[in-house]
Amino acid sequence: MQYSSFVLAAAAGLITNVAGHGFLASPPPRIAGDAMKAVCGNQVFSNQASDNGGNIQGMLQVAKSQKDFDPVKCNVFLCKGFQFADNAKNIQTYTAGQVVPYKFDIRAPHTGTANISVIDTATNSIIGEPLLSFAMFADNAKTIPEDQRTGSFTIPTGLESKCATAGSCVIQHFWDARSIDQTYESCIDFQMGGGGGGAAAPPATVTPAAAAAAAAVPAGNAPPKVTPTTFATAKKAAATPAPQSNCS
Repeated sequence: MQYSSFVLAAAAGLITNVAGHGFLASPPPRIAGDAMKAVCGNQVFSNQASDNGGNIQGMLQVAKSQKDFDPVKCNVFLCKGFQFADNAKNIQTYTAGQVVPYKFDIRAPHTGTANISVIDTATNSIIGEPLLSFAMFADNAKTIPEDQRTGSFTIPTGLESKCATAGSCVIQHFWDARSIDQTYESCIDFQMGGGGGGAAAPPATVTPAAAAAAAAVPAGNAPPKVTPTTFATAKKAAATPAPQSNCS
């Protein structure tokens, strides 16, 4: 059977669109569920339920033609729209100074930057400095260093009040592959030790202006805002720049 070059190209594009390229493997991250489906719409939910490693820009491409997508309540720029309500049984409890091991599944490398940070879910802003940052992440021209797949981060002091209630904060892995305009997020729900038992924090929201921008510019991305504190930052050295590839 013969296929036209147009059909083959379209099929290749579809495979690229749905093939996930990265997601946290552990600690257990937020996953898609009914609460996400209710606010992000059936198509966006199905896209992520079948492939949680997809990028934000791909989600917005799907969402722009869907009437059941609510850009304010879904808020794809926080944990990629995955909702706390779907993950309330998957909350980690940490204490200041605790070293937390993690694993990140890089399914397809795309050169960019990355960080692991504590996020205030009410404002979608970084609390303090990133726990880890990578000036060069998933360089597709080189062998990926093992510490980009497995490593650990330390829970800082100063979160005991802000992050005492589950849902108030998340630890987010943020990977921005500017070389191909793709952004990947995955989140860990947690509470600080001694903060359990309280009611879950209300769902995070974004302003109407931000929601409109998200709907109007599906290829863009909006990294979390930074709230400065004195937390220390662990930075990974940048690798020697290498030619960037436009593969996706």
